[in-house]
Amino acid sequence: MTIRLLIADDQSLVRGALAALLSMEEDFEVVAEVGRGDEVVDAALAASPDVALLDIEMPGIDGIEAAGQLGAELPECKVLILTTFGRPGYLRRAMEHGAAGFLLKDAPSEELARAIRRARAGERVVDPGLAAAALSERPSPLTPREYDVLAAAREYPTVSDIASALHLSPGTVRNYLSAAIGKTGARNRVEAIRAAEERGWL
Repeated sequence: MTIRLLIADDQSLVRGALAALLSMEEDFEVVAEVGRGDEVVDAALAASPDVALLDIEMPGIDGIEAAGQLGAELPECKVLILTTFGRPGYLRRAMEHGAAGFLLKDAPSEELARAIRRARAGERVVDPGLAAAALSERPSPLTPREYDVLAAAREYPTVSDIASALHLSPGTVRNYLSAAIGKTGARNRVEAIRAAEERGWL
């Protein structure tokens, strides 16, 4: 039985190489390729893949958010997060958003092919070393609103810009930013964003 694949990665070279590599497997067919996280759901609805391979860092929305949206819109499509970022916090977030698996991009091609088949069969597939690290990593302490504000702070330079984007008052944004900075143990907004990214909380 042919397994239909969607590949989402913002680096066209990586995307093309993955597609070429996976197309060599007799039971795989790449039916869609996208370069943005916010293109995943539309492409999946149009192509009906069995398994979606999503990178984390993409424009629009990240691969983990895309995984959650895909699960809601096309629950029969299994999602594998395939990334260079082996951070335990990312693994935890991916699983919370319904991903069937989480693999590093430097995994051997045979391992990736095996993971795709296992995911299609309904199994969970996780890099063993990453799974062990994730068990010892504490979950994100950020509330959903603190997460939203800190995520927006990556994109918007000023408090008033963040406030406009999220339809909040500047004072409220400052309060959420202050709480997020405290919870990440950072001294400022930039450090808080970096710390949250490193732990997979953003």
